[in-house]
Amino acid sequence: MRLSENAKLTTKLLALAGSMLVFAIFIMPPLYDAFCEITGLNGKTGSRYEAVPAAVNTDRLVKVQFVANFNGNMPWAFKPSVVSMKVHPGEPVDTVFLATNPTGRDMVGQAIPSLVPFKAAEYFHKTECFCFNQQALKAGESAELPLRFIVDPDLPPGVNTITLSYTLFDVTEKFTRNLDNNNADSEREG
Repeated sequence: MRLSENAKLTTKLLALAGSMLVFAIFIMPPLYDAFCEITGLNGKTGSRYEAVPAAVNTDRLVKVQFVANFNGNMPWAFKPSVVSMKVHPGEPVDTVFLATNPTGRDMVGQAIPSLVPFKAAEYFHKTECFCFNQQALKAGESAELPLRFIVDPDLPPGVNTITLSYTLFDVTEKFTRNLDNNNADSEREG
């Protein structure tokens, strides 16, 4: 009888651990992203911004710093072409990040942005960004990845420096898997 109670408890604990794992892997990341998008926490910047003509504030300069990171599984060389620049709020600004795939295989990367101070996220608008799409580089290939942004003229006066950071992830396997699934679906339909 004692063995049966232990088996039931073990089963319940394994089910609880499995549920926690599923929550942490599949449910929590989208919830966290939605929370950050709504609140602006963690410096999540929004998606593509449609620029509207705005008055450029030539009386003010804001320092924008650029940082490139990548997780441990990403072998690419990745860096900003400039590490910082001073911009006038309301002025459209262009820059590029540089990426090189030094491996012997074709790869696909995805950049995820983060911005500090967090309260500046709603005032930093990307009109064009390599982070909107995956970046495919053939073995040994290099590319300039474009970024166009506008610092909103309504940026609070106490914010004089904004740091935009991109973390680069290897999404080759996911991209290849999706491509294989799409090709299989097309063959079935045709």
